[in-house]
Amino acid sequence: MVELNYKNGLVAAVVQHVRTGDILTTGEMDAAAWEQSLESGFVTLVASGGQPAAGRLRICDILMNCTLDCVLFKAEPENPAVCRTGHYSCFHRRLRHGELIPLSDTAEPAPAVVENWEELLVTAFPRLELTRNIPYRDLTTFAVGGTVPLLAEPSCEAELAALCRFLSRNGVRRLLIGGGSNLAGMDKPFDGLAIRLERGVFSSFTVCPDRTVSCGAALRLPELARQAARAGFGGLAPLSGIPGSLGGALRMNAGANGHWIGELVAQLRGCRADGSLWSADASDLTWGYRQSPIPADVIITSAVLALPPSDPETELAAIRAEAEARRRREPAARTAGCVFRNPDTGESAGRLIDQCGLKGRRQGALEVSVEHANFLLNRGGASAADLEELMTEIRAAVARNTGIYLEPELVFADPETRQRLTAAVPAPKVTVLMGGDSSERSVSLRSGAAVAAALRRAGYPVEEIDLQHCELTPEIRQATVVFPVMHGGFGEDGRLQKLLEDAGVPFVGSGSASCADVMDKIISKKIMEQHDLPTAKWAVVTRENRAFPADLRFPVMLKAPQQGSTVGIVKVESAADWETALDEVFAYDDRLLVEEFVSGIESTVAVINGTACEPIEIRPPHGIYDYDAKYLYKGGHTEYLIPAPSFSAEQKELLKKLSERFYRDFRCRDMVRVDFIIDGDGNPVILEGNALPGFTDTSLVPKAAKAAGLSFARLTAMLVKNALDRGC
Repeated sequence: MVELNYKNGLVAAVVQHVRTGDILTTGEMDAAAWEQSLESGFVTLVASGGQPAAGRLRICDILMNCTLDCVLFKAEPENPAVCRTGHYSCFHRRLRHGELIPLSDTAEPAPAVVENWEELLVTAFPRLELTRNIPYRDLTTFAVGGTVPLLAEPSCEAELAALCRFLSRNGVRRLLIGGGSNLAGMDKPFDGLAIRLERGVFSSFTVCPDRTVSCGAALRLPELARQAARAGFGGLAPLSGIPGSLGGALRMNAGANGHWIGELVAQLRGCRADGSLWSADASDLTWGYRQSPIPADVIITSAVLALPPSDPETELAAIRAEAEARRRREPAARTAGCVFRNPDTGESAGRLIDQCGLKGRRQGALEVSVEHANFLLNRGGASAADLEELMTEIRAAVARNTGIYLEPELVFADPETRQRLTAAVPAPKVTVLMGGDSSERSVSLRSGAAVAAALRRAGYPVEEIDLQHCELTPEIRQATVVFPVMHGGFGEDGRLQKLLEDAGVPFVGSGSASCADVMDKIISKKIMEQHDLPTAKWAVVTRENRAFPADLRFPVMLKAPQQGSTVGIVKVESAADWETALDEVFAYDDRLLVEEFVSGIESTVAVINGTACEPIEIRPPHGIYDYDAKYLYKGGHTEYLIPAPSFSAEQKELLKKLSERFYRDFRCRDMVRVDFIIDGDGNPVILEGNALPGFTDTSLVPKAAKAAGLSFARLTAMLVKNALDRGC
């Protein structure tokens, strides 16, 4: 979050980085903090629009990324009735201590477009190669759209920089064509200048003295891979089937076969919108899945790649094999490749589209490929309007079927197309609750952050709230849907769920009564016995009655009934240890569960929407699956095995059936995790359930879901869809 400081109707704040989706909220800042932040090199925000009561703005688009001079972004209010939409704001660094820039009631205007800019362009750049009225079919592989009125092809970085300065000063929009392999044209003429890097140094390939490779951004990846192979370098064969240019591949961190172009980058060079040059070393760059750290306004001009040595013939053979494999698996037609981004690793957008029965679906001259559902085929003369309508239909179908809101991977010549696609099938905002005040707070914060990240990959706008008291804030009361990722305490024992139920707010997970029953280990024991679910012998002790239960024998497990993550659990080996163990665990509760210790193999089974996943076998490093074995690993790492090698097929089926019975008997919703010990005779014993289990991407429920074919993004999206479908 970014805090805004309101002073006398002016708004300012100190931040270092911003991203789309960031929330700007009101706050206070003293003069000393202001001065220190400026001296430390942070940039200073000046935002327009709204009164302090408006409270929250969301950054919806980055127009120019952070530089030492200025960043331009578009922010819109979360409450349109209070705040005017569409305001543009700037980040400035050149401020003195205490200086505030007055805010107007309208957006800071972009430079007015000079009417005769084309004439001025020809005069200013007499050697610049200019071509008029080029059809998109001659510029892109997709061939969607009409014509480009004016295309410029600069021959060197200096000419490109001068051209960008000219366009910026004259208020002229620019459209970067690149290799054209993932660009969709527009039907109406583009009201600016299209730029393509094809000539001169932009297509160069040079082996540097330090055995790195300097490459022009216009080089197509197949040709780059072949040139590198002939020079004795490898590493590019897995990416060689991607038809686009190096610059375009870097912009989206293109990947294939488990490899990504960003992994090979040693240095990048480019040109910013204002004509200034930009460069970055590998240490400055953090790459993500289909995400690039390159500022949005930068046109990449060249890259230095660190490639491993390789035998030329071996590498060229691998490149030929990759080209043949891609020809076999991808349709031969006018296409832009994958239209939508895969929402998660291992979760193919094409498979999601196929599951909606959309293969072969047509809109005008566009068709969903029957070979690869994430490819749209242009059968001849397809319009941008056809494309937008078909993509909207696909997004709506996938959202209805899976809860995932696919995000376009295509680049659109019309900058408003993406916004229209999103507006036509808007994803509801999810409020993720995390933190709490229990001993499991740190685990909850990690789980909440992981859930929020997965939901964003699934296309949702997400608000994260660290809820430290059992109360519903105004933001929670107004939420469209809540995803509680609270472990222990009020977040898991039903109190928070009861508040949400009473407020009529839809939420993920079991209802309040079910959460209370599953959370309380003593109540759980009673319910399991009532429904003939196998569980270890047990008894209850209190502060007033500390005597060891007569019908149990050592060793036993002493458990605080309202704790989780193995907090408040002690193994008591003998009568000599009994009183000391009681004192330790009574710190958590006034009544304790005493449970017969069962020696055996630990296992857990996730139940999602009433169906059990495959059991996971748990092998802790030191015998007991305690807090260290789960999270800290001081005593070694725990092994999680799926499929479980120690169990027979019959045992696995029994574990799944018992878990599904637990889900039904405890009236759970959405999910539950059931923990077992399989004793020395092969009999399963239920230890406990967990209605709000750990939810990092390496936690047990996501592990089980992944083994069942559900990615983390799809799992979280499905749970949100469940909550929205049933309402409050």
